[in-house]
Amino acid sequence: MFETVPDLKFGIIHYNRINTSDAPGMLKGRIGYFYQEMQIDLEDKNVTDIPGVAEWRKVWKAFGKDPGRYRPSAEALIRRVKKGQVPGEINLGVDLNNFFSVREGIPCGLYDAASVSGDITFRPGTGADVYEGLNGRDNSLDNILVTADAQGAFGSPFVDSKRTAVTETTAEAIHVLYLRPSMSAEQAGILLEETGTLFTSMTGGEYTPALLHKGNTEAVFKRGNPDGQDQPR
Repeated sequence: MFETVPDLKFGIIHYNRINTSDAPGMLKGRIGYFYQEMQIDLEDKNVTDIPGVAEWRKVWKAFGKDPGRYRPSAEALIRRVKKGQVPGEINLGVDLNNFFSVREGIPCGLYDAASVSGDITFRPGTGADVYEGLNGRDNSLDNILVTADAQGAFGSPFVDSKRTAVTETTAEAIHVLYLRPSMSAEQAGILLEETGTLFTSMTGGEYTPALLHKGNTEAVFKRGNPDGQDQPR
């Protein structure tokens, strides 16, 4: 991956003891207002001029995928906002994830840790990487970066799988921010802290961030237990 895009960066946030039930009314109102303001701001702008969107279109091309046919998830969401089709309310976790993605202009994925098996890896997808996505279709991830575990690919900056979808009963989650390659490590670290703080201010629980890049390709988190104790992961 780093031979293709040397500055590629992944922001990882591990959440534990969270509550992802419905968002409070005040939060729904604030997110809705943000989408309305963004729609107005986009009236005379091209979505592809947004820095995060532009950078991820370049990443798409670098790995051999046409961003005009298979749009990165953030671009797809922002195009919907521009048309007045704001992301639907699903649950607190998913709603916040969509908000972060649109606000930053980068693909973001939120995954139920209880549905993940073994180590998580990032790699370019192949023709063998196919899963049922949240869009209701079987999706091929060939030439698209994927997030995978022992069972295979379960996420990507294109569309995520149903297998690891966050629900209202999710208590532990993995948040992946597919960061702008141009961001410095310092900028990325600040964004991860801001995201984790805002997320847990709404869901409760605690968070642990990690930044993966060419010079740091591994992170270790602790899996939470229902009794409040942690175990190595």
